[in-house]
Order: sequence, then structure tokens, then C-alpha cells
Amino acid sequence: MEVAWRIVREEGTDALTLPRLAEQAGVAKPVVYDHFSTRPVLLAALYEDFDSRQTAIMDAALQSSAPTLADRAAVIASSYVDCVLLQGREIPGVIAALASSPELERIKRDYEVIFMEKCRLALVPFAEARHIALPGLWAMLGAAEALSNAAASGDITAAEAKDELSETIVAMVARASARRP
Repeated sequence: MEVAWRIVREEGTDALTLPRLAEQAGVAKPVVYDHFSTRPVLLAALYEDFDSRQTAIMDAALQSSAPTLADRAAVIASSYVDCVLLQGREIPGVIAALASSPELERIKRDYEVIFMEKCRLALVPFAEARHIALPGLWAMLGAAEALSNAAASGDITAAEAKDELSETIVAMVARASARRP
């Protein structure tokens, strides 16, 4: 996995092939093919690796945060942005590559739904109606991806990305409270 991440970081997602991974890892091609079988399986494994780290960071931060909307929003924002920045500029390429097939897109969507549900559970106690609608969660996720990618590419600072995302999350909860299902 480390070699695969390095290839993506140094050469881009298009350079990540199973033969190239075998060569760079110093192992025979059958070893790589036995482990990943296809490039889409390798891309899915990279995304799963990224997601598991993101989940662990966010879970730990949520457990130690104060039970306020501002703190929960800040934790979600910081966890998301920090994880993308920790992984570097290669994660947008992996995410884009996941859209290359319906199977990979489904894997990405499954992880997104899990992330949104985790956020909904962390934030719903602060919504007066005890409900946060799915469109708001999708908007939050889109903002998280866009702001994190902008920070990773240097268009904005990490602090700006975190602050904007945190404010977006608080506004989403406020809108959910105003709507009442």
C-alpha cells in the first residue's frame, strides 16, 4: 500500500498499474495480482485505506470533544480536512479514479453514506427537530471534498478550509432545525 500511495503521489493515478506496483515494490507480478487481482481492486483498497484512517481520526476526536454543536462541527471539519492533507494531493486522484467504473463508484458511495450517517448521528442532537435531511448531508460532503481539495492544492489554507466547513455544518444543522420534518 505504501508503494502504491508513493506512485500516485509522485507520478499520478494514471501511473498506478499492477505491473508498475510490482516493479516498484520489488516483487514478482503474480504477488501483486494475487493480492489485488485488478487495478480497480487496488484503487478500492487505497480508498478503503484512506477511509479507515479518516474514520479512526474522526471517531477519536468525536469521543473527546465537548457535546456542543460548534465542537462537533469543528471536529468533523478538522478530521476531514486533516485526513485529506495527511494523505496529500494524491487522494483527489484516487477519488476521481473511483468514478471510472460503476463498481468503483458504488464503493465510494457506500463509504460516503457511512460517513454521512456518522455525521448525522453526531449532529442530530443539536437539531431542534432531531432530523437532518439527506440533501443537507450531501451538501456537507460536497463542501468537505471541495474545501479539502482546495487546501491540498494550496488554493486556500487548511485553517480556512476547516473554518468554512465548520460554519457550513453549523448552518446545515440550523436549516434542519428551521425546517422541522
